[in-house]
Amino acid sequence: MEQQFISSLQNQKVKQLVLLQQKSSERRKTGLFVVEGVRELGHCMNADYEIDSVYYCASLFSDMSVISGMSNIYEVTPQVYEKIAYRGSTEGLIAVVKSKDHGLATLQLPENPLIIILESVEKPGNLGAVLRSADAAGADAVIVCDPLTDLYNPNLIRASIGALFTVPTVAVDSVECIDFLKERGIRILTAQLQDSELYYDMDMTCGTAIVMGTEATGLTNQWRRAADAHIRIPMRGQLDSLNVSVSAAILLFEAVRQRMA
Repeated sequence: MEQQFISSLQNQKVKQLVLLQQKSSERRKTGLFVVEGVRELGHCMNADYEIDSVYYCASLFSDMSVISGMSNIYEVTPQVYEKIAYRGSTEGLIAVVKSKDHGLATLQLPENPLIIILESVEKPGNLGAVLRSADAAGADAVIVCDPLTDLYNPNLIRASIGALFTVPTVAVDSVECIDFLKERGIRILTAQLQDSELYYDMDMTCGTAIVMGTEATGLTNQWRRAADAHIRIPMRGQLDSLNVSVSAAILLFEAVRQRMA
């Protein structure tokens, strides 16, 4: 296991790591992204992502068996690690990984799939939290329509604790997604307050796509028109909305309950 040592903050690899953490344009241009932490890297490797290079800080990371057999391994000083790490509690391990295609053609759905669709969700933390719920519920896919953040945003990966790699995830435009669902007879349920039924009165045992919009503006009319039914979560307080990740968890586990009955 050949290793190299980096101590300079001006090293070109250090500069590229910082750019990959901060700039979606750099991630798109290079086809690379950054994964931090042993758990997240493990999920990434289990999903057959190709590791480009690995960086570790010896004072924080000691289990070299985790990266045994990898190439392009770099030991870095604590100062360099502090510079390249997006967050401080990642066990001293960072990897640069080659991205994959996230088009609809990559999805292999079972009969009667359960899918979460998010339209124009902007906050990567919210998307990451939805991915965690989708993993917990055993959802078959998460489809991000008209995305305002790229799937390899480091905050998204952090918030998902690696669920980006455990749940099939796709990023497409809404028109393509609606056509995809209609062609396969997957029922579209849009979460909205207007003209809607209580979510637990809706059959979710068939092929089901639960569609959610932003907390600020909700879903666009194209999704409302495309829906087979509209559903809502009853609100007993004075506010009229929940965080999108909380709403997704409630709706997903209602589908799980129905499918286990």
